[in-house]
Amino acid sequence: MCSMEPTAGCFPTVPEAELYRSIQALLPRETDNKQLPDCFNKGMLRWTLHKKVLNNPANSVSLVWVLIKELEKAERWDSRKCIIPLLHTLMYAIIQTAYIPDELYKRVYDFCKRLLTFPHPYCTVGLSYARQIKTERAIPGLKYQRMVTAEQRLKNEHYPYQERVFVLADPEVFSGSLGQVLMGDIEAFASASGGCLSPLEHMRNVVQHSIQAALGGEQCHGERLAQALKDMGQDVETYFQEVMATVEQSAEEGARGKKGALKSRLLQLYSEIVSDTDSEPLSGGGPLCDCPLPNPEMSFHLWTEDLDIWRVLTKWFRSSSMSEQFSLSQELEDLELGESPSDPRPSDITRFSVLSNDSGIERDLPPSADPSLSSSLDSASLSASLEQCKSEQDPSKLSRRGCMKMKPSAKDNMLLMQDTLEEHASLGGGGTGGRGVGRGAPLQRRTGSTMLQNPFHKQQRHFTARIVAMGDDRVLGRLAKAYFFFRKREARRLFLTMKVNLQFYYIPVCRPTTTISPVKENLPEPRGNPCALGSYLSMVDPWYNSNIRGLGCMIPRLAEMKQTNPGRPKDPFVSDVISYYVRTGQQPVYFTIYFVKITFTSITREPVEDVFLTHLEIEFPEFRQILPPTKDKQRKSSGEACGAVVSMNYRRVTLSGRDVDKGLSVRTSGAQINAIPSNEAEDLNCLTLTLNESPTKSKNNIVPKIRTNNIKIRTLESRSFTLTLDRDSRRTYKDVQSIEVSPCLDPGYCVQKTMRSKLKLGKDKDAGLSKYMNKGLPLPINTFAGIIT
Repeated sequence: MCSMEPTAGCFPTVPEAELYRSIQALLPRETDNKQLPDCFNKGMLRWTLHKKVLNNPANSVSLVWVLIKELEKAERWDSRKCIIPLLHTLMYAIIQTAYIPDELYKRVYDFCKRLLTFPHPYCTVGLSYARQIKTERAIPGLKYQRMVTAEQRLKNEHYPYQERVFVLADPEVFSGSLGQVLMGDIEAFASASGGCLSPLEHMRNVVQHSIQAALGGEQCHGERLAQALKDMGQDVETYFQEVMATVEQSAEEGARGKKGALKSRLLQLYSEIVSDTDSEPLSGGGPLCDCPLPNPEMSFHLWTEDLDIWRVLTKWFRSSSMSEQFSLSQELEDLELGESPSDPRPSDITRFSVLSNDSGIERDLPPSADPSLSSSLDSASLSASLEQCKSEQDPSKLSRRGCMKMKPSAKDNMLLMQDTLEEHASLGGGGTGGRGVGRGAPLQRRTGSTMLQNPFHKQQRHFTARIVAMGDDRVLGRLAKAYFFFRKREARRLFLTMKVNLQFYYIPVCRPTTTISPVKENLPEPRGNPCALGSYLSMVDPWYNSNIRGLGCMIPRLAEMKQTNPGRPKDPFVSDVISYYVRTGQQPVYFTIYFVKITFTSITREPVEDVFLTHLEIEFPEFRQILPPTKDKQRKSSGEACGAVVSMNYRRVTLSGRDVDKGLSVRTSGAQINAIPSNEAEDLNCLTLTLNESPTKSKNNIVPKIRTNNIKIRTLESRSFTLTLDRDSRRTYKDVQSIEVSPCLDPGYCVQKTMRSKLKLGKDKDAGLSKYMNKGLPLPINTFAGIIT
């Protein structure tokens, strides 16, 4: 058995005992310390295991047998912590295996069905994989075919789905050697010189794998088939289309199709391919060839101020070979996208009422003003007119500019509401913030896919954008803000929502510790964990901790290795781990996005609205030097040593749901508001406010921590404070007088609420489909298991 690659040659068979030892080494244990390097190395061991069996189909089948035996043993011994890692490793091996016997399929399917009796998240993951195995057993090779076709954007008429991975890295973290390592790993192996296959080579792999998966070694000679496909050249596309049509037709017919029809048709195609290029008669089967699963298409972006997610996704969508039916005119595209990423978007710019001197109807305009009659109008004249409009600073002069309809139609409103119902139907109806007066959702954080609870079937979208954020909590804060403005813009004018499916992933990477220079010696160091959300996901999902958090710890090591050995690595480790993550990490954990309204001390300055995800910090600059409290300072009664007086009005949340409105005044030098818990005992979906000074006297009736979802903080003295969101110095507000924090409302819900208010159907009462909609806007971060309790 050998690889399709001509230079690969034949690879030795790995003994099952060695596979067993490799599997045992990568499994998480109860005694593992999540902070030790040995735990982070398990991700490297998992990557090494898949590389070990990559180029020999016999090794892949042996790995599947060993994994299903280990899963059954974990079930007998009730070692549930090993089930999720073993199951993901098993499914990833099944996708890449050339041929799997039916009895092995049945054994895996029976195990996945038994997981339905397990608690969440095992039942959710088991149901997802049981469906995949059932389909794969009936139509072998379907998962591989669809995955390669969608990820590599292979043109066909039978499976019009496309996927792309967008890696967004924080330039504050990925500067210097870290950025070079990440960019080199992703971009080098995305080029032809770096090992990226051409579309024809992907088509050959799809044809090879589909025929081998259906016929097996008894009826298919893998080496002859691989050589025949290689000798065809451009003609392989015809057989690729035939295989796609045959397999997709069988998938559409399902149980209604005739048994054996798929196998008969693929056997006929196999005979045609081999007979056309080989004069020797067919003599039964032979050794099979391995078809490596290529990494999906990835694009790397440093998330600078000029980068806009909406623009990036729109350009990818419009540049796709299958989006001609959705394309707009060039004029509308220029208006929609704007001239530069830094230009304000139509959903963000401030609108003013102006007096028009015409009716606004094109037929009432003079012929010279009608753009449709200007046949000689080209892109150069359009650019010149736009520049002229920009240069005019006189507000008394009015000019006609390109416009588009911003008011959403009734159809757009229904589509946006449908999307909201699909995404959040399992979040408890009212979601974060609750329905009516009380809180509708419990404080336990929502997790997992909605296939078990969602009564609304999710509409299939032809495009899937997998957004991978890399960095610390700052990049997540920017992601939450970008997602909020994305939803806000789509609520005003629906375009991408019903066409592109968004999936979010997060790889925590902290800035490497370096020696502090004398110039920066006196700067205050940031308090708290810079990767709080990544630490939380590692705490609730051990497989995420081993593979993804471990990757974040490996990248600085790779940067050091890159400096000592500048040559290009043989295998793309970072790209491989990202591919594994986006393919198998399908269980989201929902994090509430919080809205904050900021009021300044200056009456001439307008209030600002912003959002945050993980952390909010309040600090009085004049008390910064006394932040580290000592025993002597605690004994002082001077107001200057204690801070400024602030008033806080909040709603205290409890597990019982009996929320109570509270109010108090306290003297403090600052406060921290955290949305991410630091340990499992405090894993509640709410905000935790902590004052910089812990109260020393119980008569003050001030609790050390305040748990709430809605809070207003205002300074009562002629002092202002500084506000920092998500530990990002680029999102710092000075001279702040008061803030109001509450869960961020989903723009889809706001549109529906506005429609009901206009129809006078009740302002506060939710009726109809509104009561099934989620009010809050959570950010779903995909993991391997969700939350394991």
